[in-house]
Amino acid sequence: QVQLVESGGGSVQAGGSLRLSCAASGRTGNSYQMGWFRQTPGKEREFVAASSWRSGRTYYPDSVKGRFTISGDYAKKMVYLQMNSLKQEDTAVYYCAFRASVMNWARRVDEYNYWGQGTQVTVSS
Repeated sequence: QVQLVESGGGSVQAGGSLRLSCAASGRTGNSYQMGWFRQTPGKEREFVAASSWRSGRTYYPDSVKGRFTISGDYAKKMVYLQMNSLKQEDTAVYYCAFRASVMNWARRVDEYNYWGQGTQVTVSS
């Protein structure tokens, strides 16, 4: 079992920055991916970023590439999402996710094994 707890959400004006944190606990093992997703009411959960523990590599969709950065302090089992140049369309509940595999990049919700409870990010004009 792996438990994930997000923090760092809040309200910010367009163009501003926020840093989300995700604390993992439990049996993570030594080979896994961490991901961030976001969701707005009535829409499917959207992939935002992923990081592989073993390689340290990262992966982003075009919608956030160059603005969002995923990083981790894996010794502390912490993962972060630095979000810069925020836009109103970035407003969503952001979720941290854990995948017990490093095979390929996981971008679908069903590829992840555990989820946090989510943290709200609101970007105003």
